[in-house]
Amino acid sequence: MQIRISWPAGNITATLDRDTPTARALTKALPLTSTAHKWGEEVYFETGVSVSRETDARQIVEPGTVAFWTDGDALALAYGPTPISRGDECRLASPCNVLGSVDGDAGVLATVREGDPVRVELIDD
Repeated sequence: MQIRISWPAGNITATLDRDTPTARALTKALPLTSTAHKWGEEVYFETGVSVSRETDARQIVEPGTVAFWTDGDALALAYGPTPISRGDECRLASPCNVLGSVDGDAGVLATVREGDPVRVELIDD
């Protein structure tokens, strides 16, 4: 299952490769629009979706991981270090439900600016 995330300076696609309660709740809410926030080299934005933290939630993820931050009801897209990272790791604010990964270079997320409008939509197969 693929989603497209768009903002004024660009867009990415991501593959949600997990059939989880979080992935199902998120896709049911699509399309959605939100406002981007930045935290170091992470973009996150509220989704209006509220789910519980899953048992395999992780705080340290690979660059380009699509994660759901349950504490903020937000999608979190880390592409590099955050203020609490050790070295070059992508360390999220708290453990997040992992949904999938960005297709291609997640570094394009650096073009997202604080306050940008963001749209998330399902890509039809």
